[in-house]
Amino acid sequence: MATRREARERALGLCYEVETRASSADAVIAEQPVRPDPYACALTLGVDAHREEIDALLARYSENWSVDRMPAVDRALLRIGTYELGWEPDLASGVVISEAVELAQQYSTKDSGRFVNGLLSRISEHLRGTPTEATA
Repeated sequence: MATRREARERALGLCYEVETRASSADAVIAEQPVRPDPYACALTLGVDAHREEIDALLARYSENWSVDRMPAVDRALLRIGTYELGWEPDLASGVVISEAVELAQQYSTKDSGRFVNGLLSRISEHLRGTPTEATA
């Protein structure tokens, strides 16, 4: 079984594939040669099921960015992080945000970590009532 970090990383790839192929999460997961870790599947399916609500939160709390203008990797990470903040209440906000920031720094632009941190922190404050920023 993969660590949560590895599962989030795998979910990033799956969510990116769902969007770029304009497919469903179920179809993308079913087409994988090896079924992804259960948590990676849960994240991908959760993002797919709540995408409209997630995108509405992203649009509401992003400053000067429409969701469709965000880099695709950032958008996928923000969707995963927002899903975890909104629909996985047992996860610590700081952990969710830190993991998303680290993945953004690894896979996206040089400014993505700060962008992801700020946006997920605002969403966390709205959803959970506590301001939290990543330490990464």
